[in-house]
Amino acid sequence: MREVRKRQKNNIKELISRHIYDNIKLYLIVIIILVVGIIAGVVFVNKTSAEEAQEIQNYIIEFINLLKQGNSIDTGQLLKKSLGDNITLIIIMWLIGSTVIGIPIVMGIVLFRGFCIGYSVSAIIASIGVQKGILFFFTTMFLHNLIFIPVIICMTISCMRLYKSIMKDKRRENIKIEIIRHTLISIVLGLLLVLAAFIEAYVSTNLLMLSIKFF
Repeated sequence: MREVRKRQKNNIKELISRHIYDNIKLYLIVIIILVVGIIAGVVFVNKTSAEEAQEIQNYIIEFINLLKQGNSIDTGQLLKKSLGDNITLIIIMWLIGSTVIGIPIVMGIVLFRGFCIGYSVSAIIASIGVQKGILFFFTTMFLHNLIFIPVIICMTISCMRLYKSIMKDKRRENIKIEIIRHTLISIVLGLLLVLAAFIEAYVSTNLLMLSIKFF
């Protein structure tokens, strides 16, 4: 039994390694786009006017103070919103990625998500300082983004592979097979985003409430 499990693990590792090796260029392109988005978000915060920066700071500090005063986060509402956003995102990427002209839009989604991450982290650090900002990031954003970011990257790769396969072989049978493959991958990645939503709503929220006294 142990030998069977060991073989299965080795097969999965080999499959993942082979997939990454075969698509390393695509992964590098997507990661670069994500990093560019993050940098753009950081630069955007640093380039905001003093009034806008003050508004952002007041919003974050007010949110922290409300939690310190005993106000709680509506985890049910947060879960509902997060699930809705994540499922909508994966469906949009599946639909767009299934079209020949959808790749630039998918890349734009990756760029925008990177921008959001860079903007959020930079705004938090600018508002409450480096140490508190990093702690806030790790308690509120880090865990679910450990799943969210790889999922978005893998989904983008699936869209790009679908595009390349269709362009290489335009036979109806090949297109059908590739779309089925893309759909199955999308379902698996969608389930991972559901998990990320639960982590954001319950795990990250509890971590924030436990550490709120340090802000």
